[in-house]
Formats: sequence, C-alpha cells, structure tokens
Amino acid sequence: MNDTKKVGRPKAFDRDEALAKAVGVFWKQGYEGASMKFLTGAMGINSPSLYAEFGDKHGLYLEAIDSYASNDACAPLVALESEPDIRKAVYAFFLAAIDYSTRHDSGATGCFLASCVATSAGHVEGTAELLRDAIETTDQRIAARFAHEIDKGSLPPDFPCADRAKLLFDLRQGMVFRARAGFLDTELSKDVEKYVSAVLA
Repeated sequence: MNDTKKVGRPKAFDRDEALAKAVGVFWKQGYEGASMKFLTGAMGINSPSLYAEFGDKHGLYLEAIDSYASNDACAPLVALESEPDIRKAVYAFFLAAIDYSTRHDSGATGCFLASCVATSAGHVEGTAELLRDAIETTDQRIAARFAHEIDKGSLPPDFPCADRAKLLFDLRQGMVFRARAGFLDTELSKDVEKYVSAVLA
C-alpha cells in the first residue's frame, strides 16, 4: 500500500485541533506575521505535513477562518438558539460573546474575525468572501430566532427581525472590540442588560 501522502505527519495528528492552534497564531500574529515556524510549532506538525494537509499558508488561513466561524464564533448563536426564553437567550448570547473574547484557549482577546480577518480582507484573496458569509449567516440565524418568537407570540408581529439581528451582531462586535483593548469580562458584563433591552425594545 502506498502511504506517500502520510509521510511526515505525526501519528497523533488531529486536524481540528491543529486548525484551532493555527487560529490562535493568526489571531495573535496577523496573517503576515504568522510565520511557518510559528504555525508548525503551535500546530505540532512539520512543514511537509502542513503543505500536504492544507496546501500552503494561504490555504491554512482560509480553513482557519472557516473553522473559527463554524465553532468559536458560533458559541453565542448556539446560546441564543438553545435558550427557550427570548430575553434570557439574548442575554446568553452576549455572555457567550464575552466569554470567548476574554477567555479563548489561545490566550488571544477580542474576535478573530474582527481582529485579524477583517484587516486582511482587502489583500488576502478569499478572506473578504468568507468574512461576508460569516456575517450574513449570523444575521440570518439571529433573524430566524426572532421570527420564531413572533410565531410563538412572545414578540410582536411587527418586530423588525432583520434590523434587530444586525443590531445584536453589531453590539456584540463592540463588546469584542473592547475585549481586544483589554476591558475585563466584569466590565463588559455591566452593559449586557441595557443591550438586551435595546435589542428587544
């Protein structure tokens, strides 16, 4: 049997874990500052393994963005969609955003999409499209939750689902921007109640 494709890959290679580590490096160093040495060291693989699995640094970066958008950045959405009571659900959305922007496993603060990906969207091919997709998907999922609440009768029929979805997302981005600047979770959580009221007013 030909095992050529597996040459250089450690036996314990975990693709999802490696991508999570890559996110941390890109998040802290930026796309340009994330050297192959930093990446392979954090991911626990060597260069041949990285090239065999992801193509190159650019390919790895795009997959890291997709992985983050599908996992870490979805934590607030999962919280929003899991809690039956809409007010508690919006509250949980903000708390989840505060948690991942101040306690990420990588030690980075803020939001990978806002702190790193947005700054590379103008010059790293493919990133602008992924960023836009992530934002639009988030808007749609939030709006769908609000629409569900209209159907249940817990929100008024004229509740502006799309507009409030964007407001919720933008308020979250403000929080993670503050987290990036060093604001503590205790400081950020003080604003949650008024943000919830603004979204559901």
